[in-house]
Amino acid sequence: MARTKTYKSNVKAAIHETAQGLLEAGLIDKHTMRRFDQSCLTPVRKFTADEIRALREREQVSQTVFAMYLNVTKDSVSQWERGDKRPAGPACKLLSIVAEKGLSAIA
Repeated sequence: MARTKTYKSNVKAAIHETAQGLLEAGLIDKHTMRRFDQSCLTPVRKFTADEIRALREREQVSQTVFAMYLNVTKDSVSQWERGDKRPAGPACKLLSIVAEKGLSAIA
Protein backbone atom coordinates (compact mmCIF):
# COMPACT_ATOMS: atom_id res chain seq x y z
CA MET A 1 0.00 0.00 0.00
CA ALA A 2 1.41 3.41 -0.99
CA ARG A 3 1.60 6.14 1.62
CA THR A 4 -0.43 9.24 0.94
CA LYS A 5 1.51 12.48 1.25
CA THR A 6 -0.13 15.70 2.34
CA TYR A 7 1.24 18.82 0.71
CA LYS A 8 1.08 22.45 1.75
CA SER A 9 -0.49 23.36 -1.61
CA ASN A 10 -1.24 21.95 -5.06
CA VAL A 11 1.76 23.81 -6.45
CA LYS A 12 4.08 22.22 -3.90
CA ALA A 13 2.57 18.83 -4.72
CA ALA A 14 3.44 19.32 -8.40
CA ILE A 15 6.97 20.46 -7.55
CA HIS A 16 7.47 17.47 -5.26
CA GLU A 17 6.18 15.06 -7.90
CA THR A 18 8.63 16.52 -10.43
CA ALA A 19 11.51 16.24 -7.96
CA GLN A 20 10.55 12.62 -7.27
CA GLY A 21 10.76 11.91 -10.99
CA LEU A 22 14.19 13.57 -11.16
CA LEU A 23 15.37 11.43 -8.24
CA GLU A 24 14.16 8.26 -9.93
CA ALA A 25 15.95 9.31 -13.15
CA GLY A 26 19.16 9.88 -11.19
CA LEU A 27 19.28 13.61 -11.93
CA ILE A 28 19.14 14.69 -8.28
CA ASP A 29 20.44 12.98 -5.16
CA LYS A 30 18.67 11.89 -1.95
CA HIS A 31 19.95 14.93 -0.04
CA THR A 32 18.27 17.28 -2.52
CA MET A 33 15.09 15.20 -2.35
CA ARG A 34 15.04 15.52 1.45
CA ARG A 35 15.13 19.30 1.04
CA PHE A 36 12.12 19.09 -1.27
CA ASP A 37 10.34 16.92 1.29
CA GLN A 38 10.95 19.48 4.02
CA SER A 39 9.71 22.38 1.92
CA CYS A 40 6.70 20.69 0.31
CA LEU A 41 5.21 18.30 2.85
CA THR A 42 3.00 19.33 5.75
CA PRO A 43 5.21 19.50 8.84
CA VAL A 44 4.45 17.28 11.82
CA ARG A 45 4.62 18.91 15.22
CA LYS A 46 4.24 17.79 18.80
CA PHE A 47 1.02 18.67 20.60
CA THR A 48 0.49 19.35 24.27
CA ALA A 49 -2.50 17.97 26.15
CA ASP A 50 -4.15 21.42 26.17
CA GLU A 51 -3.57 21.86 22.43
CA ILE A 52 -5.21 18.52 21.65
CA ARG A 53 -8.22 19.36 23.83
CA ALA A 54 -8.50 22.82 22.25
CA LEU A 55 -8.25 21.32 18.78
CA ARG A 56 -11.03 18.82 19.49
CA GLU A 57 -13.21 21.52 21.04
CA ARG A 58 -12.56 23.84 18.08
CA GLU A 59 -13.88 21.09 15.82
CA GLN A 60 -16.87 20.66 18.17
CA VAL A 61 -16.68 16.88 18.48
CA SER A 62 -16.61 14.48 21.40
CA GLN A 63 -13.58 12.42 22.30
CA THR A 64 -15.27 9.38 20.78
CA VAL A 65 -15.92 11.08 17.43
CA PHE A 66 -12.45 12.63 17.37
CA ALA A 67 -10.96 9.20 18.02
CA MET A 68 -12.95 7.73 15.13
CA TYR A 69 -11.56 10.34 12.72
CA LEU A 70 -8.00 9.67 13.90
CA ASN A 71 -8.53 5.87 13.91
CA VAL A 72 -7.51 5.56 17.56
CA THR A 73 -9.41 4.59 20.68
CA LYS A 74 -11.41 7.02 22.78
CA ASP A 75 -9.10 6.10 25.66
CA SER A 76 -6.09 7.26 23.61
CA VAL A 77 -7.66 10.68 23.06
CA SER A 78 -8.55 10.87 26.74
CA GLN A 79 -4.98 9.99 27.76
CA TRP A 80 -3.56 12.58 25.35
CA GLU A 81 -5.82 15.28 26.74
CA ARG A 82 -4.86 14.41 30.33
CA GLY A 83 -1.18 14.39 29.40
CA ASP A 84 -0.73 10.74 30.42
CA LYS A 85 0.44 9.81 26.94
CA ARG A 86 1.50 11.64 23.78
CA PRO A 87 0.37 10.93 20.23
CA ALA A 88 3.05 9.59 17.90
CA GLY A 89 3.57 8.68 14.26
CA PRO A 90 0.47 8.80 12.08
CA ALA A 91 -1.65 10.29 14.87
CA CYS A 92 0.70 13.30 15.07
CA LYS A 93 0.52 13.72 11.31
CA LEU A 94 -3.27 13.63 11.36
CA LEU A 95 -3.41 16.08 14.27
CA SER A 96 -1.12 18.44 12.31
CA ILE A 97 -3.43 18.27 9.31
CA VAL A 98 -6.52 18.84 11.47
CA ALA A 99 -4.82 21.80 13.17
CA GLU A 100 -4.01 23.40 9.82
CA LYS A 101 -7.03 22.48 7.69
CA GLY A 102 -9.77 21.26 10.00
CA LEU A 103 -11.33 17.90 10.63
CA SER A 104 -12.99 17.83 7.21
CA ALA A 105 -9.53 17.44 5.64
CA ILE A 106 -9.25 13.88 6.98
CA ALA A 107 -12.94 12.95 6.77
